[in-house]
Amino acid sequence: MKLQRIRVEQFRQFRGGIELGNLQPGINLIHGPNESGKSTLVRAIRAAFFERYRSKSAEDLAPWGDSSAAPTVELSFEHSGQQWQLDKRFLKRHRCDLLIDSTAFSGEEAEEKLAELLGYQFPKKGASKEEHWGIPGLLWVEQGTGQDIEKAVLHAGGHLKSALNNLVGEVASTGGDKIVQAVEQQRKELLTATGKPRGDYLALANSQETLQQQVHDLQARVEQYQAQVDRLGSLALEHNKAGQERPWEEARASMQRAETKYREVEALQEQQSRGHDALKQLQQNLTLLLQNQTHWRNQSEQLEQRHQSYLSAKKQLEREELASPELAAAVEAARKEYQLSTGVVQQAHLRDKRERLQKESARLDTELAKLEQSQEKAQGIQVSLNSARKQKQQNQIDAGALGQLKQDQRELDDANIRIQTVATRVTWNLNPGKSLALDGQAIEGQNEKLLLEPGVLEISGLGTLGIQPGGDDLASLRRQFERVGQSVSQQLAALAVESVEAAEQKLGRLQDAEAQIKRFDELLRSLAPSGVEQLHSARADMESELRARIAELEALPAVSTIDGEGKPLSVVETELKQAEKKLADVESRQRQQETLCLKARYASDAAHREWLRIQEELSSPERQQKMEELARDIATTEKQQAELETALKEREARILEARPELLKQDVERYRAAAEHQEKAQQNRALELSEIRARLEAWGAEGLEEQHNEQAAELEHVNRRYLELDRRAKALDLLLNLLKEKRQALTRRLQAPLQKHLDHYLSVLFPEASLEVDENLMPGKFSRGAELGQMAELSYGAREQMGLISRLAYADLLQEAGRPTLVILDDTLVHSDAERLDGMKRILFDAATRHQILLFTCHPEKWQDLGVEPRDLEALKLQSASG
Repeated sequence: MKLQRIRVEQFRQFRGGIELGNLQPGINLIHGPNESGKSTLVRAIRAAFFERYRSKSAEDLAPWGDSSAAPTVELSFEHSGQQWQLDKRFLKRHRCDLLIDSTAFSGEEAEEKLAELLGYQFPKKGASKEEHWGIPGLLWVEQGTGQDIEKAVLHAGGHLKSALNNLVGEVASTGGDKIVQAVEQQRKELLTATGKPRGDYLALANSQETLQQQVHDLQARVEQYQAQVDRLGSLALEHNKAGQERPWEEARASMQRAETKYREVEALQEQQSRGHDALKQLQQNLTLLLQNQTHWRNQSEQLEQRHQSYLSAKKQLEREELASPELAAAVEAARKEYQLSTGVVQQAHLRDKRERLQKESARLDTELAKLEQSQEKAQGIQVSLNSARKQKQQNQIDAGALGQLKQDQRELDDANIRIQTVATRVTWNLNPGKSLALDGQAIEGQNEKLLLEPGVLEISGLGTLGIQPGGDDLASLRRQFERVGQSVSQQLAALAVESVEAAEQKLGRLQDAEAQIKRFDELLRSLAPSGVEQLHSARADMESELRARIAELEALPAVSTIDGEGKPLSVVETELKQAEKKLADVESRQRQQETLCLKARYASDAAHREWLRIQEELSSPERQQKMEELARDIATTEKQQAELETALKEREARILEARPELLKQDVERYRAAAEHQEKAQQNRALELSEIRARLEAWGAEGLEEQHNEQAAELEHVNRRYLELDRRAKALDLLLNLLKEKRQALTRRLQAPLQKHLDHYLSVLFPEASLEVDENLMPGKFSRGAELGQMAELSYGAREQMGLISRLAYADLLQEAGRPTLVILDDTLVHSDAERLDGMKRILFDAATRHQILLFTCHPEKWQDLGVEPRDLEALKLQSASG
């Protein structure tokens, strides 16, 4: 199958139509940027074959927002020496026409003819889906689906196997099916599909396992019984010996002796604690007494210190009082300077305000003039805008209806051309003075006439000749011409024009008016963003503001002449700040001086009072008596401290010698030993009772007799299980051998496909292999030590394996005489440079046997493919200019 031409019209983004012609038998490289229409062309090819022309689910084929469109696809291709022409239209005036050489088919008959040729099917209802696409679904790769091949092979599997059978003949015999089924049936009685036991075989396996467990449990219980008998004898001896010796009583006596010693040591520790408390109290009293003695001795030295402090504070007070008059004079001078600077600043502010009002008035006057000019321009533009709107209103026309009118006019012109082609053309060249009568009208000289209806040529003196033009085709064309002509007349009347040219002129005037409206609107918005009325309002506001500024300027008082006149406002304000700062500094120093005077006076008075107080205390008679009493108290306290320290040392030595921590541990150790020994004797008595009861119970069960019976039953089950086990394994082996023979026959079917796979794979991976299963699905991939499924490969490798597999299927179909066409939409985008080079060699080789349509948005990657690229954007421009 060789596709020669594709034309689409009113199909998605191709509203005006585009044609891709002169397609080559090998590779056709069509490129264009994203959203340029590559996938749309692929969708058009799919729709031409897969979608029913009457399908209601083809709305996605129409250009967006155009509900009146009739998506149309025209295809021309050659197959087996025959020329095929397919014309298919969807939605509006849907139809399907197929011409094979000179044989015509239409409607569903044409669609079924195409499905039979390419190997696919139509859905019973609704849109065509992947499961219906068959062979084209395998060979036509949509964008982003190159790595997904499993479903495509599954849906095309029947057609592929049919092609294989045509190549190698029907090799799979059904003569052995009954034997295989019989073996499978017998195997099913013993084994599941996964080889697990079932039925009697499973029951015996379970019984065998149960009996083995029971025999094992009985043997363990017999051995346990014997061990319990031995334990009973040794435990009875231990219990009798402990009952006679009673070691726990000796442990309790030792515990009581250790407790008595520990209580004695605890009493000494209590006395030691009270002695330490008494020593701490004596030390605190002695410290206080010594501090008081030191205080009395230091008072004589403090008297001279207080006298010197008083003299120093008095001199400081005198110095501070001498500095106060000078600071008061400085404060008065700074205050006068500040008041003068304040007046200068007020006059400078008044002068600046007058200048600012004068500038503002001038500015408002200038802006008012500009505003008046803009207002005049806006009024002129408004007049032009109203005129353009009037022109738009007078030339209103429906662009969609005009498009339909132009299409019908073209159809009318085509019908007229076909009528002139089919109609009978009568020409005459008569001698001068000679004439004939055609349909009752005289003809003479030289001329011609097209006959659309039967006519009569009258020859004077001879008779008449009847002329019958065209036949049924002419009558049909004439009716079509009249119908389309009537439709064109109605549309011209509806649009209120005399011709298509007049309608186009009207649409041009409408478009010019709309452009002028847009331009005038933009100009008007630039002059008056909020409208012309806003300009009037702004002008009135500005005039009112100008009058207010002039009135405010006239109301200002005159500027007086003082020192500093003419200086800038910033200069006089700086001078004011300096004067203010100077005043604040001297006032601050004055306040500090007053504070220092107060502090000096207070310090002098306090030092004088303290000096007099200490002098009075030192001259008191009670002071000497207190000093003597304090010395006696210190001597008595030091003697008591020494005696107490000696007693504490002696008692501490006795406590350390007794080791109280060890005595406490001895008490706990003897107590625990007594409790453990007594509890062990109780446990031995309890265990003796339990063992005797257990042995009596086991002896009544007859464990050894039960063990012998279960062992005999187990031997019987083992023999029966071995019989069924040998039978199951034999049936399983026989079934595997039969299936291997059938698989050998299946591999003969796979061999042609495997041959083509190996041919392509050796170009990309010289030592690799890709196996196909019995359903002709590519599966296991191996390369050297690598082994795995195709689905486990990387994304790019799966895409490459998917394309190689599709080319192998195409070779297989071609050998079987089936048509092939390979369509690749932006494939191999995940291949590295080295792999892509190998895939180019594969594509170039496949192109010697198949036609390939390769769509891409990366033409630079395919420059070395050896074919001339087709620029889709250039084709669109050519179609638009044509």
